[in-house]
Amino acid sequence: MWIDEAANELYVADGYGNHRVIVFDTETGAFKRMWGAYGKPPRDDGPPKYDPAAPISTSFANPVHCVRIAHDGLVYVCDRINDRYQVFHKDGTFVREVRERPETLGNGSVWSMNFYPPKEQTYLLIADGENNEVRIVRRDTDTIVGHFGHSGRNAGDFHWVHVMAVDSHGNVYTGEVDTAKRIQRFKPS
Repeated sequence: MWIDEAANELYVADGYGNHRVIVFDTETGAFKRMWGAYGKPPRDDGPPKYDPAAPISTSFANPVHCVRIAHDGLVYVCDRINDRYQVFHKDGTFVREVRERPETLGNGSVWSMNFYPPKEQTYLLIADGENNEVRIVRRDTDTIVGHFGHSGRNAGDFHWVHVMAVDSHGNVYTGEVDTAKRIQRFKPS
């Protein structure tokens, strides 16, 4: 979930079972709008099984795993199993999509994301729980410029990095699921 305080709106990645983004009024809880992949009406019957050689799915897969709003008003949505994120305007108008490691099978490559550094938001940090890394992507070009972490159980390693947050000091917090069940903090350097 992500709150747009100026608009009094709550954005929800409704993706375990459904395949959409839903927006609610934060004061009343009233439904305001929703959309699926490419800003189209959501299809909750689900897309076919992911195949990296097949044409790109016109629907979100299960789960639609995160939604984040940048300072410039763009809405970023994690389409985990389809190995991509899509970017929208707040009204649900589609802007672009970026595929991230589309050869990834299993649970997909875009699990969570956040902006970095917190004030400038020059970069998008993408938590990839299947490949066990966090990628650093320039927001203006959608180019991968670095990454950290790899599969393992030691400090700095990941096993299904599932969620991510960035605090006002630039510390990055990651949460892992399955048998890792831990939170790690990464300090900027």
